[in-house]
Amino acid sequence: MSEAPKPRWFEQAPPEPQLRLRPQEGAVALLWERCPGCRAVHYKEALRENHQVCPKCGYHMAIGGWERLELILDAGSFLRHDGSLEPQDPLEFVDSKPYAKRLREAQKKTGEKDAWIGGSGQIEGIAVQIGSFDFRFMGGSMGSVVGEAITRLFERAARLGQPAVVVSASGGARMQEGVLSLMQMARTSAALGLLRDEAKMPYISVLTHPTTGGVAASFAMLGDLILAEPNALVGFAGPRVIEQTIGENLPEGFQTSEYLLGHGMVDQIVSRLELRRCLSRTLGMLVGRR
Repeated sequence: MSEAPKPRWFEQAPPEPQLRLRPQEGAVALLWERCPGCRAVHYKEALRENHQVCPKCGYHMAIGGWERLELILDAGSFLRHDGSLEPQDPLEFVDSKPYAKRLREAQKKTGEKDAWIGGSGQIEGIAVQIGSFDFRFMGGSMGSVVGEAITRLFERAARLGQPAVVVSASGGARMQEGVLSLMQMARTSAALGLLRDEAKMPYISVLTHPTTGGVAASFAMLGDLILAEPNALVGFAGPRVIEQTIGENLPEGFQTSEYLLGHGMVDQIVSRLELRRCLSRTLGMLVGRR
């Protein structure tokens, strides 16, 4: 004998959809960003207007090469040089993926052919040869093209009798190019010698987070004046590598710009928000306003 059908009032009603009282995490990330220094949450648009410097603690977040140049130079004064140079893969290097593929991915990600943006510009009317690394392109590493462009910048500054300014943000020499990359340390340093010895023009090096490896071991630490952003990592090898090599714990704050300032390796720590004014004042004293 079959059971009688149950009355509908005994059936459990399906649960009502729950209203989301908070926006999705992805939507939050589009609007807000947490400061790595003080953990305060800031509206992204406000951070952009403050050039990615935390208004609460002064922590300097990463920015791209173009943003750095726009922050420093007079509006409309920048003329790019050597932007058509493009890296090759002469060693046909392969690690976890082919070097050629890494280059294509970095170019697609950044819209740049390599990790360097350089050219001519003015800082409050003072003509300079200036360039900046873009860390988004393979960690701002220096290959043969980046080294060639920086060498040309120093040579151009010497030929025109203008000061040179380089903003470094680099993981060092690009291992995928082997000795061709390491050669750039000597080439850039030799070209810098021409600027000093023949043109008698100053070179100002600006160190940002991070400035390491072959870049730190060459032109980045050879400035007539060396400026650094607050709390930037500056050094040849990373702290972990050094500790494992020497078997000792490193001092607190080792390889930060503040530590290097205290040991005479950096001349001044300058906030990103004050860098243009500092460069203008310094260049005005060194070369005058023409």
